[in-house]
Amino acid sequence: MDSEVFAELLSDEGQALLREVRGVGPAQELAVATRLRQRHEPALVSAAMAQSRLRSRAEAKFGPADAHALYFTADGLEQATRTSVAAHRARRMRELGVRTAADLCCGIGADALALAREGIRVLAVDRSPLTCAVARANAGALGLADLVEVRCADVTEVSFDGYDALFADPARRTGRGRVFDPEAYSPPLSWAVAAARAAPLAALKVAPGIPHEAVPPEAEAEWVSYGGDVKEAVLWFGARQPGGVRATLLPAGDTLTGRGLPDPEVGPVGRYLYEPDGAVIRAHLVAELAERVAGRLIDATIAYVTTDAMHSTPYAAGYEITDVLPFNVKKLRALLRERGVGVVTVKKRGSAVEPEELRRKLKLEKSAAGSCTVFLTRVAGAPSMLLGHPLR
Repeated sequence: MDSEVFAELLSDEGQALLREVRGVGPAQELAVATRLRQRHEPALVSAAMAQSRLRSRAEAKFGPADAHALYFTADGLEQATRTSVAAHRARRMRELGVRTAADLCCGIGADALALAREGIRVLAVDRSPLTCAVARANAGALGLADLVEVRCADVTEVSFDGYDALFADPARRTGRGRVFDPEAYSPPLSWAVAAARAAPLAALKVAPGIPHEAVPPEAEAEWVSYGGDVKEAVLWFGARQPGGVRATLLPAGDTLTGRGLPDPEVGPVGRYLYEPDGAVIRAHLVAELAERVAGRLIDATIAYVTTDAMHSTPYAAGYEITDVLPFNVKKLRALLRERGVGVVTVKKRGSAVEPEELRRKLKLEKSAAGSCTVFLTRVAGAPSMLLGHPLR
């Protein structure tokens, strides 16, 4: 789809087409498209069908209401921030006093829309004419056009003087896939950091796997997860905790901040095991979690925390452990059969064994009603198996 076809999609004819193709499934697409091409330009029909497919895919990120009001490109949807994650960042900006912001590399506008919904006036910049047209249409679709100005330009040539804050989400994908070198981002991370340092307040979205040593000393690094999956890392400049780290867990919004604690002690596996949220692990805050639950590590290199008493924490999933055994597939198979276990959830940390491979070797009785969680890990350096059940 090019800019001209997208403009037609916004016309009365295009809007009627979008309404007509909503809900058309893959099995019906060919017949529906063939029929519609008798009355409409083929390029417009193809654009409407593609938009319908993208909107269905977008429901997971944006929710049904927004997904079917907004417009997408395939790359734009792939790279767009989930609504709840963008909303969290926008709320924090508002709480830090931001009233105007420049959104550099805005894409289809997901972050600009979240900022505008917090009442922040946004300059959204991207160099792709089609992407800018989509972002502009999205602001209009949500009734936010008065708060979002979309400008098609190279972000490195745009002045953001006079704005309270800068947000930048450099492109981390090329036609060949993901980019892992921060200097291969577009624009490079070094440029984004320099721009952030020049702004009163700034937030740079980076890959969750960014090494801690790559975080500038004056930035606060925040790792954000949604439903247990780590979604992004954000480098905050000019925020309240320079040099700090935090882990934020959505949708609840619980935040764990770093206090520079030493590594927890290592000890025997207790009755309970806690698996830290991925954001807690990425932020190197396992020690802070261990302190909260009065726990210890099962191995100096493994991010599992164990305790003798049960604790409630939003920062980890808890399990009651029934068995701690040396790794041995035959013994595990015999034990599970003896206990009538037919469903096994396999988790691993510090083990070379793949969960699917282990499930095949266990040859569980499908008719068995019992269930169990098996942890493949190391305990004090030794390959081990921990059996247990999730805490309710």
